[in-house]
Amino acid sequence: MGRWRDGRGVLVVGAGKGAVTVPLEIAASYRARTRGLLGRDSLDGAMLLSPASSVHTFRMRMPIDVAYLDRHLRVVAVRTMPPGRLGRPRLRARHVLEAEAGAMARWGLRAGVRVSFPSAGN
Repeated sequence: MGRWRDGRGVLVVGAGKGAVTVPLEIAASYRARTRGLLGRDSLDGAMLLSPASSVHTFRMRMPIDVAYLDRHLRVVAVRTMPPGRLGRPRLRARHVLEAEAGAMARWGLRAGVRVSFPSAGN
């Protein structure tokens, strides 16, 4: 699995008939990861920060769900973070997914679930 580029793609949660597809924004450059969701009031889908092992919500306008992914794209942990917080780094995390609070539960995204990004140019 190579490095991704900034852009758009699709997040697939789970596999088979029960798989859920979600619009995805990819923030792979330092500049895009630093900007992240700052200044936004909403997000349609999810944002992938890669590489990343932690996030913060300082200067954010909304609470977010954060999923930490290992190098095999398996979810290590999912947390909901209100604005103004600093998340703990996760030792095994290589990538971070962010979404509006409550979205990941609707998608069935939880620890142990594997995700994929089939249309992300890597």
